[in-house]
Amino acid sequence: MTREPSSADQLRIDRPAADQRSVDPLSVELRDVHLAFGRNRVLRGVDLEVPAGSTTCVIGPSGSGKSTLLRVVNRLLEPDRGDVLLGGRSVLRDDPDELRRHVGMVFQHFNLFPHKTVADNVALGPRTLLGLSRDEARSRALTHLESVGLAHKADVRPSSLSGGQQQRVAIARALAMDPRIMLFDEATSALDPELVKGVLAIMRDLGASGLTMLVVTHEMGFAREAADQVAFMDQGVVAEHAAPDVLFERPASERLRRFLSRVL
Repeated sequence: MTREPSSADQLRIDRPAADQRSVDPLSVELRDVHLAFGRNRVLRGVDLEVPAGSTTCVIGPSGSGKSTLLRVVNRLLEPDRGDVLLGGRSVLRDDPDELRRHVGMVFQHFNLFPHKTVADNVALGPRTLLGLSRDEARSRALTHLESVGLAHKADVRPSSLSGGQQQRVAIARALAMDPRIMLFDEATSALDPELVKGVLAIMRDLGASGLTMLVVTHEMGFAREAADQVAFMDQGVVAEHAAPDVLFERPASERLRRFLSRVL
């Protein structure tokens, strides 16, 4: 397994400027979203707006519904009640499969196909879902691998990469679908601390490029620096949301103050 570049390696991430993006970002809005698994009410009326081209970080204790929220946005889970709007259109009712194609998602675990090369992992979606030819899909894969600093690893298997490199491949795979919204579910929590920095740098640059991002994270420094707003979830609802400087410096509730005192 190869070594992840350290800060001394000066890993360079090339991201397109906002006005160079091939697609426009979409807004996300959750309206009174409820979801239960049996008697366990995981989401209890979530309301949240993510403006197009902005980054929202979702923080909160384990079991507060953060990851479930992302899966509802991407229709991996169907809510019992409420609605999710992407660009003002209901992902639950208005051609949901077409809308879902605009959403990219990066999970905590990389979920790469071990028997395929890195380039083939990234090219699979464009080939099977977008109908690109093999050559077109590979060209797109190489472009996005270059953007995360891994074009030189295109023809190796994922098992030869470090955890941080595999997560960067997973990001390139999501970007290869030209998403208008990116969801990140604790994308760095499975990485060794020394590998986190490179992945967060890519996420920070993606947000700066004008892509809409909804990020579940335990990295409070990233949330403070990269987010336009931070949402605090507790017991299945968004209990507070505000700009990072307001939420971290002047929390409105005692519950949020206790949470921040434990994680900061």
